[in-house]
Amino acid sequence: MRFVAFDLETTGTLPGVDRIVEIGAVRFVNGEVEAVFSTLVDPLMSIPAGASRVNGITDDMIVGKPKVETLLGPLAEFCGDDMLVAHNAPFDFGFLTADYKRHDIRTPRGLVLCSYAMAKKVYPGLANYKLGTLVQHLQIDAAGFHRAEADATYCAKLFLKMVERITGSHLNFPPVANLVALTGKLECRFPTIEPQPKQLSMLF
Repeated sequence: MRFVAFDLETTGTLPGVDRIVEIGAVRFVNGEVEAVFSTLVDPLMSIPAGASRVNGITDDMIVGKPKVETLLGPLAEFCGDDMLVAHNAPFDFGFLTADYKRHDIRTPRGLVLCSYAMAKKVYPGLANYKLGTLVQHLQIDAAGFHRAEADATYCAKLFLKMVERITGSHLNFPPVANLVALTGKLECRFPTIEPQPKQLSMLF
């Protein structure tokens, strides 16, 4: 069983307006980490104080870091056609979709699942379904939250716990249709973007 859990830190909450400041993606194969894609991102704007209070990322930390358009292709290649999982996936999905469209770059091809929506079905009756609440409830080791690689890892471990609860083993992958049904939504994938060849300007 293989999948990629991913998470973003951003300057705010509005895709297409606010910007990504950190990307974390962790590929799990048979319950173990196989590879990690993790980087800070230069958002080409000052990080608002409110965002910094949440994620601890400051303007000084993103100086000299890569711009998002240089990372989208490598991220899509890292994810390939693997299943993708994110906590409150519409948030991260929205930001990445906006940037993939803006920069006309080919997207990841895998199905996107929301661990937040799934957890509401798998663990009914909790006070809330924040990632921190679920990590504590399931006694998943955690050192801190609101950094992309760490939160992606917690999301992956939460997903494995849910698979184990559903099937009896975190190595038994349930039918994809069953996982989609747990989200309560239709199947979700990134839009297919085929980059157009750049037109060369000619002087006459």
